[in-house]
Amino acid sequence: MLSRILVPMDDSDQAGHALAYALENFPDADVSVLHVVGVPSMMMGDAVSLTLEDDLDEAAAGRAEPVFERAREIAAERDRAIDTVVGVGHPARNILDRAEEYDTIVVGSHGADRGRASRRFLVGNVAETVSKRSPVPVTIVR
Repeated sequence: MLSRILVPMDDSDQAGHALAYALENFPDADVSVLHVVGVPSMMMGDAVSLTLEDDLDEAAAGRAEPVFERAREIAAERDRAIDTVVGVGHPARNILDRAEEYDTIVVGSHGADRGRASRRFLVGNVAETVSKRSPVPVTIVR
């Protein structure tokens, strides 16, 4: 029986589908939503801007909040509660660093595409990287 599930989430439709899948298919499990901020880019803009903040944790939590609000709405529609976790840095690395704390990972097949080739490249590989390197089972939701 699965008791702890990690659902990495960005603002993409696929991530929302992954959360809905986890909530519907694992009704007795505790679900944690992970959002990673400060994603490295070719110019390091997002990651560098976080380091310039006075309080890194507070800044990261603020950037994650819109994603968590959406996650809470998806959970509320299914009469479920979720935990939220903020990560900073590279999404796949953050997910894999936490993987052993969970029984499984449920991830969307593609992340958010903001029209930048560098972000599309980095985020587009997250599901594949996690599925190849995870020490726990991974479900990829389309």
